[in-house]
Parts: sequence; C-alpha cells; structure tokens
Amino acid sequence: MVTGTAPAIGVLALQGDVAEHVRALREVGASACLVRRPAELDAVDGLVIPGGESTTIWKLAEIFELAEPLRKRIGGGMPVFGSCAGMIMLAARLADPASGQETLGAIDMTVRRNAFGRQVDSFESDLAISAIGEPPLRAVFIRAPWVEKIGAGVEVLATEPVASRIVAVRQGPALATAFHPELTPDRRIHELFVNMVRERS
Repeated sequence: MVTGTAPAIGVLALQGDVAEHVRALREVGASACLVRRPAELDAVDGLVIPGGESTTIWKLAEIFELAEPLRKRIGGGMPVFGSCAGMIMLAARLADPASGQETLGAIDMTVRRNAFGRQVDSFESDLAISAIGEPPLRAVFIRAPWVEKIGAGVEVLATEPVASRIVAVRQGPALATAFHPELTPDRRIHELFVNMVRERS
C-alpha cells in the first residue's frame, strides 16, 4: 500500500474504464476525480487515460476542448498513465492510425492499435515487471495494442512472453500499459503511478 499524502489524480472521463480506475486509485491512497473539462484538468496533480476506444476518446477530447490543454499539461511534466487505449493516446507515433486520429506524444514510441487481435482474441498473461516486484502480474489484454518501436529515453517495463512484444513502458513522468490493470484486484501498477505523482509533487 502507498503511504503519505493523497495526491489529486484525475481520470479522463470521456469514454472507457473510468469507474474502475477511480476505484483502483482510491484503494491505493489517491484522491481520484473525474476530468471532462479544462478547469478540472488544471486541478489535478496527475491523470489516468483509461482503456476504451482511442479514436472515440480523441474525438471527445476535441469536442470537450481538452486536446490542447492535455498536450500543454503533459508537455509541462504532469504525470500521466495510459492503459490500452490510453497507451495509444500517449504514443508519439501510431503504426496504423485511423483517419484523422492524433495522439498526445507523451512517450517516444510507435504503437500498433488492436495488435493482439479483436475482442474475441482477449486473453490473460503473467508478466514479470521489476518495477513492481514479485510475484508476476496477471494482466488482462482486450483488443490490446503493443509497442513496435521505442526511443532511447523509454524504459521497457514488461514484455508479453508469448508474443515477445513490449506491453508496458515508462518515459519520465509518463507510464503506459497495453493491458488493463484496473480490471484485476492487483493494484501494484496504480501504486507505481501514485508514487510517480508524489515524486513530481
């Protein structure tokens, strides 16, 4: 369990696994809130971008006038964690972008959307992640992306053992996973992110 002050961490509440991330963050000692407007974004110390549909999340971010404020806060060093669709949103490049799809460019990586297959191809895998220690983390992959290339400043946190593909990375205050840590009782990824937020605060 994380100890210390409770940082204010927002969950981008436009589409996707919002409630699950809020619950996980609160369980590890964060003060979690929903972010749908620029003023709400300004009030948080860190942000989670949940799993969902990356093209829909981007379109809604533009509709809610959040796209540029997100780029500004993330570019200014605000800690951010993206799971599944959130990983796609944080990428600097997409191998297969949808028409008109943009990203936030927080991590120097190239991501392929839906790389592990469609909904029917969802699976679970045990991942060794040194940043959170033992035992291995049971990870849930649903229409998951993977990372095809990384820049020199990106740390690989986990590789899916069967496919031998990168599925968790960190670059400075930005963290991304291809899987959904909010869908299991294991809160170690959320603990890692909350500690990242505390370090920046």
